[in-house]
Amino acid sequence: MIRVLLADDHSIVRAGLRRVIEDTTDIEVVAEAESGRDALRLCQSEDVDVAVLDISMPGLDGLEVAARLCEQFKEDLPVIILTMHEESQYVVRAVEIGAMAYITKRSAPEQLVDAIRKVSRGEHYFTAGAAEAMALHIAKGQEEDSSPLDQLTSRELQVARQLAMGHNNREIADLYGLSVKTIDTYRLRILKKLDLRNNADLSRFAIQHKLIDP
Repeated sequence: MIRVLLADDHSIVRAGLRRVIEDTTDIEVVAEAESGRDALRLCQSEDVDVAVLDISMPGLDGLEVAARLCEQFKEDLPVIILTMHEESQYVVRAVEIGAMAYITKRSAPEQLVDAIRKVSRGEHYFTAGAAEAMALHIAKGQEEDSSPLDQLTSRELQVARQLAMGHNNREIADLYGLSVKTIDTYRLRILKKLDLRNNADLSRFAIQHKLIDP
């Protein structure tokens, strides 16, 4: 059996995913998490073969959890990103971090099952929308019409999301295990790269570019 962890902050979504998986004969859900920290803890304490992570979770987001899991377990624990976000910056960051699959929540249920089976064999899986977003990102290269968010590093993107959601420097520092001074440096760097003046501008920018939900 392929043992799966489901991480999503919406219990209804997790229940739906569990039903899809339980219709198979070779995959089982052995753990569920509603936050990034819970997902990390369970992956370290439970016997998990594949981690399925949403990006938008309280505390540590799915990209940060994926980065830590990929660093700790390498290919021994493949990560699938299952999210509502279809923007290229998310797909690109997920691939850079080491995620082996990227699926949007608009995908057919059987695609998740197919992805779980493939990543458990060491293969990659990307839905058509994710693959197209990646292809467009590569095609654009450094063209002027590429997303301003492409200028940000993975850590800057994570900090930008937290700032845009209203978290202060201390909260973000505690979240990522960094100093307040480091977070302030990231903040200033993010504002400069995006040509913004303050956190309020950043919040509006983040909503406009679908980095956070309105």
